[in-house]
Amino acid sequence: MLQSFSNAVAQLTDEVSASVVRIVADDSLGSGIVWDEGHVLTAAHVVGGATSTKVVMPDGKELEAKVVGVDRETDVAVLDVGAGGAKAIGVGKTEQTRVGQFVLALANAFGRTSATSGIVTSRGPGPIRGWRGAQIEDAIVTDAKLNPGYSGGPLVDASGRMLGMNVAFFASRGIAVSVERVQQVATALLRDGKVKRGFLGVHVEQIELPVEVAGEVAQEEGLLVRSVDGRSPAKEAGLAIGDIILVLGGEHATDRSQLRKALSAEAIGKTLDLRILRGGKIAELKVRPTEVPDQA
Repeated sequence: MLQSFSNAVAQLTDEVSASVVRIVADDSLGSGIVWDEGHVLTAAHVVGGATSTKVVMPDGKELEAKVVGVDRETDVAVLDVGAGGAKAIGVGKTEQTRVGQFVLALANAFGRTSATSGIVTSRGPGPIRGWRGAQIEDAIVTDAKLNPGYSGGPLVDASGRMLGMNVAFFASRGIAVSVERVQQVATALLRDGKVKRGFLGVHVEQIELPVEVAGEVAQEEGLLVRSVDGRSPAKEAGLAIGDIILVLGGEHATDRSQLRKALSAEAIGKTLDLRILRGGKIAELKVRPTEVPDQA
C-alpha cells in the first residue's frame, strides 16, 4: 500500500513537472508555471525590478522573457515567452479544497525538479502578508516546507490540478495564492498590463461595534478611520479620523478584505454610498473612488 502511494506521488511529480519552469531574473532565481502556449506565471517578487528575465523550459530550452505585468499586492506576475511549446498546467478549483487535503508543491529554480508535500492546514479570505507588502487574499495555507526557489511554483492536488501558486513560507506555513485569484490577476495583467483597483485614501483598523449599534446595522465589526490622505476621495467626501466605516457601495465593511472588495476596478469613477458611524450616530456620505496611484 505504501509502495503504491509512493509510486503514485512520483508519477504525479513527473506529470506536473512538465509545466514547471526555471526563472532567472538578474541574480534572482525562482520557479514558474506554464499558463498557456505563450505565457508563464511566477511570483512578482521574483521578477519585480529585474533588468532581464530568462525562462528555462522543462526540456532545457532557454527563452528571453518579457514581463507583461506585475501585481505586487497579490505577488503575481505574467511573462511572455513566445511559443514556449511546454505543456500548460491543468487548473483545479479551490472551492472544493478541504482542510486536511493532500497537496504537492513543485519547483524548478535550480535547473532540476524538486517537490514537497503536505496538507492544507487552513483556508480563509485573508489577507495574509507576503513578501514586500503583498496582501494575499483567499490564501491556501499548508504545512508543506517550501525551501528557497519554490516561489512561483504550483501547488497541486492529488490529480495534478493547480490549486494555487506558492509565494511565501512563514512560521512553518506555506502560503499560496488561490488559482481563482491567480486567474483574475493574470487576466487583468494580460489585458491592461496592471490590476486596476479603486482608491479611497484612508488607513483603517478593524474594531467591534457597540452592541446597540451592531444590532441596528446588522454587523458586528466596522473599520475605524485612523488617517485620511490629503486631496483623496475620502477627504473630498468629508470622511474624518475617528469615523467608523460601516458600508461602502453596498458592501458591509467588516474587515479590510471587504473594503478592498468594494474598491474593485468597477468602483473607479463611480459615486458610491458610504455609511459611517460618527459620534455614535449613523451618517450617510457620497464618495467617488479614483484609481490606485501607480506604485514604482
